[in-house]
Amino acid sequence: MALAFAAVFFGALGGALLAPQPAGAVSKEMIELQQQVAQILQGQQDLRSAVDSNNASLKTLVQQSLDSVNKLSGEMGSLQKSVQEVQANTGARIDTMTQQTQGLSDNLQDVQARVGKLSQQLTDVQNLLQSIDAKVSGGATANPVAASAPGGAPSANPPMPPISADTLYQNALRDFTGGKYDLSQQEFSDYIKNFPSNDLASNAQFYLGEVAYAQGDFKGAIAAYDTVLLNYPKSFKLAASLLKKGFAELELGQKASGTRDLREVTRRFTGSDEARRAQAKLREIGATAAPHSSH
Repeated sequence: MALAFAAVFFGALGGALLAPQPAGAVSKEMIELQQQVAQILQGQQDLRSAVDSNNASLKTLVQQSLDSVNKLSGEMGSLQKSVQEVQANTGARIDTMTQQTQGLSDNLQDVQARVGKLSQQLTDVQNLLQSIDAKVSGGATANPVAASAPGGAPSANPPMPPISADTLYQNALRDFTGGKYDLSQQEFSDYIKNFPSNDLASNAQFYLGEVAYAQGDFKGAIAAYDTVLLNYPKSFKLAASLLKKGFAELELGQKASGTRDLREVTRRFTGSDEARRAQAKLREIGATAAPHSSH
C-alpha cells in the first residue's frame, strides 16, 4: 500500500514538474499530497496495531481454551476412576447380598413345592383323627400285657422314622447360611442321594457348588455347577449355576471361558437378575455382552 501511494505521489510530482503550472499551485498540491500520504501511512500503522492486538487477544483465548480442555480432561479421568470404583464396590455388595438372600429365595421355592402336598397331608391327618375317634367310641383300650414282651419285660422302643426330605433340606440350607459349610455339604449330598427325584434336588446340587465356591474350591464349584446344567435342564438354578460357573472360571484365571459363560447368561436369561450381574461383571473385566445370534 505504501509503495502504491509512493508511486502515486511521485507520479503526481513528476506530472506537476512536467506540467506547466504556476509555482504556488504546485506547492499547494504537494502539501496536500504529502498530507494524504501521511494519513494513509498512519491508517496503515493503526491497522497493524489493531491486528496485533487482535492476535494477542486470540492467542490468549486459545490458551484459556486449552487450559479449560486440559482441566476438563483431568476431571473426566477422575470421574471415570470414581465410576469404576463404584461399579467394583457395587458388584461386591451385590454378590454379598445375593448370597445372603439365596436362602430366602430357596425357602420360597420350597414352600411352592410343598403347597401341592399340603392337601394330602391334611387329608391324612383327618383320617387319623377319625380312626382315633372310632377306637375311642368303640371302647377300645390298650392292653398293658400286649405292650410288654414275654415275661412282662417292656418291649424295646420302635426305631425312629427316617428324616423327611423337607427337614433335611431345611437343615442343610440353615447350616449353609450359618457358615457351617462341611455340615451343609454332607446334608445336601444326603438329600441328593436319598431324594434324587424331588423338586429341590437340583437346588441341593447347586448349593454343593456354593459350598465349594465359599471355601475357595473353584474347580469343585465348577464341577457342581456343571452337574446342575447337565442333569437338571428344568432347574430353577440354571441361570445361577451358569453365572457362578463363569465367576469361578474368572477366579481361576480362565478369562476366555468365564467371559463366554457370562455372555451366555445374558443371551439365555435376558432381563433376569443373573443377566444383570453377568453384564456388570463383563464391564468390570473390560468385556462386552455378545450380540444375539441371528438364528
